[in-house]
Amino acid sequence: MSRLPPPVRAEYRWFHAITTRWMDNDAFGHVNNVVYYSWMDTAVNRFLLDHKLLDVGTSPVVGIVAETGCRYISQIAYPDDVTVGIRVAKLGRSSVRYAVGIFRADEEVASADGHFVHVYVDRATMRPVAVPDFIRVELERIAEPG
Repeated sequence: MSRLPPPVRAEYRWFHAITTRWMDNDAFGHVNNVVYYSWMDTAVNRFLLDHKLLDVGTSPVVGIVAETGCRYISQIAYPDDVTVGIRVAKLGRSSVRYAVGIFRADEEVASADGHFVHVYVDRATMRPVAVPDFIRVELERIAEPG
């Protein structure tokens, strides 16, 4: 079985810088896997907040995490700086799948790559709804070409 090559920065459309913390390292001296998922969640939601697509307290429609995954390629450890790149890999009627790249310092090749899926729901009923048009427009701006 051949592995896909690691992604590079040019494959992503929006970036968020994150500073590692002492507590991010595990007993093996590198960032623990659970932290990578936190970085993905932080980057995606920061994109939504920065583009005024989400008000944490009042948005009537919100994205709920339905699926995540991560492939670890090379180690990151405190005190490394990290940049998380995102792009929309698939935009459905009520869901969006983000492709996520996690980059150590200024490296061009990702140290990890993953995916993060939001399903949009009505906050009151928690039932799936269509991705609102104003959100869809912004998501299309960071979508994969094609």
